[in-house]
Amino acid sequence: MQRFILRQNIDLFRKRLLEQRSEHDTHLLKVMLAQARRDLAILEVTDGFDVEVDPLHAQVQRRIFRDSFEHSSMPHLLLDLRKGLHIVDINPAYERATLTSAAKVAGSCMFDVFPDNPSDEEADGVSNLYASFKHAAEKGVPNAMHIQRYDVRDASGLFVTKFWKPMNTPIFDAEGRLVYLLHQVDDVTEAIQKSMTEAVGRS
Repeated sequence: MQRFILRQNIDLFRKRLLEQRSEHDTHLLKVMLAQARRDLAILEVTDGFDVEVDPLHAQVQRRIFRDSFEHSSMPHLLLDLRKGLHIVDINPAYERATLTSAAKVAGSCMFDVFPDNPSDEEADGVSNLYASFKHAAEKGVPNAMHIQRYDVRDASGLFVTKFWKPMNTPIFDAEGRLVYLLHQVDDVTEAIQKSMTEAVGRS
């Protein structure tokens, strides 16, 4: 019932945003829409995706690309698609990019480790990333996301502004069964902030 209500609210907020409204009302609707989409994503994460993973096959597949995963200069995260969407592992590049460590996050739920920044009322990182995971898992094809603002916490727990170009790729075993999702990100924060500063300077 809760999911049905959230979906109804999401549709309603989207329709109302198409109407001409004051800046204040538009902001409120965007905040409510972001919250409803986030709540729905978190609810759906508890179920995970409809995959049956054989632990032995999953471990074999993990060993096959372990070296390229570990030594890649691109940040990578390996995700278990079953209930809770738990992080299997992250490589050193992902540790550096997201200001965390594999020892701290391995085994934890993805969106417990990487929640939306509560100071950003219109944050849509969780809902957009979940939608991309869903597309990649259900269609069985990689999904490249648009540039996404998704802040991360530093060692003191404070959120740091970050912009990313994410790619989510399904990983299959030798029999073609989906076993993991590979989440790759390119940190484009510096470039985005530079372009924003230049835009302000031109205005």
